[in-house]
Amino acid sequence: MISQELNERLTQTGPGTPMGNLLRRYWHPVGAGAELEKEPVQPVRLLGESLTLFRSAKGDLGLVGERCAHRAISLTYGIPQEHGLRCAYHGWTYDTAGHVVDMPFEPACLPLKIKAYPVQELGGLIWAYLGPEPAPQLPRWDILAREDMDREIVFKPLPCNWLQCMDNSFDPIHFEHLHGKYGNYIMKKLGKPPMLNPARHLKIDFDVFEFGVYKRRLVEGAPEDGTDWTIGHPVLFPCILAQGSPEQQSFQIRTPTDDTNTMHIVYNGRLRKPGQPDQESIPFRRESLEHDEWGRVLGTNIVKQDEMAWVGQGSISDRTAEHLATSDKGVMLFHNLLLQEAEKVERGEEPLGVIRDPAINEPYIHIGRGSRYGAFRSGVQDEIYGGVREGVAAGVSAFLRGFDR
Repeated sequence: MISQELNERLTQTGPGTPMGNLLRRYWHPVGAGAELEKEPVQPVRLLGESLTLFRSAKGDLGLVGERCAHRAISLTYGIPQEHGLRCAYHGWTYDTAGHVVDMPFEPACLPLKIKAYPVQELGGLIWAYLGPEPAPQLPRWDILAREDMDREIVFKPLPCNWLQCMDNSFDPIHFEHLHGKYGNYIMKKLGKPPMLNPARHLKIDFDVFEFGVYKRRLVEGAPEDGTDWTIGHPVLFPCILAQGSPEQQSFQIRTPTDDTNTMHIVYNGRLRKPGQPDQESIPFRRESLEHDEWGRVLGTNIVKQDEMAWVGQGSISDRTAEHLATSDKGVMLFHNLLLQEAEKVERGEEPLGVIRDPAINEPYIHIGRGSRYGAFRSGVQDEIYGGVREGVAAGVSAFLRGFDR
């Protein structure tokens, strides 16, 4: 267990907090490009700040403060213009840098500026940077930048702190129990066959690398020279779990909305078959948690079971009541890494994984991934497994199915 003070240091994300200052050194996704085409002005909340995301009539992206400097109406009612966003109330217009560029009725345009942050589009996502200038490079991770993959995006808001979502990625043992024992229990209650045949974990380990941490596991029945142990699965510091293989890949991005809310983004990609046309745009959907009649989150597949566990810890997990054990070595490593990198920022140093050299990004950053889960599926038929795991991130087995359901 840890002190309340340390738990607050790890979980608070607002401006001026140690973790908020650290998280502001990285780019975070705040929307989907295809969605912005349909609705060009949207409210956004990121790291405890309420903001307005927009695409101008000319196609430029902007992320500005929540309210107009004139009479404080929300700018999410704004009208896109060629040169920015026009306030619905009195027509004051802001460019993408937050400057007032038009002030109807007034004899002169006052030199006013509201909050504004850099935004870029990559891989169908709109990314924002809320930290000090100059902004670092937006990382061109392989799944985001490869041109030979078909992608899709799922957004789901969760009423819990971002850290309990990320702690899950440093806890390999939970797969055996949450997704195996509990997942099969849920399938039995639903009258469906088992979804997994979990193998016992033999050992786990973690290695810090230039962009984050590799987590490695060895389970009963898996070869010690298998890539699940020799390579493992990367967690890209601070908020992204990467999974999959060269043919099928996925990201789970846990974007901190504020201290008690997280936007969980599942980003799936699969290698395009020869002769298939390129995607015109990357499809997306927004989902909500499903609950049973007692208000409990329904965990009917792997991703939903993870989300159930995170939300089930409360809005902010009370780590003063935790009793961490041997299997939690990855969680402890991650917490110490967060505190270490936050201290670097306080000293004016660059934290882990921030990219300044554009050459690192070209043409994209390849992230090695080990193959996994074979030993978890022993004795489970593919067609049955695929049917009950609908919605699981790509790279576990088959690509996400039934996107339009």
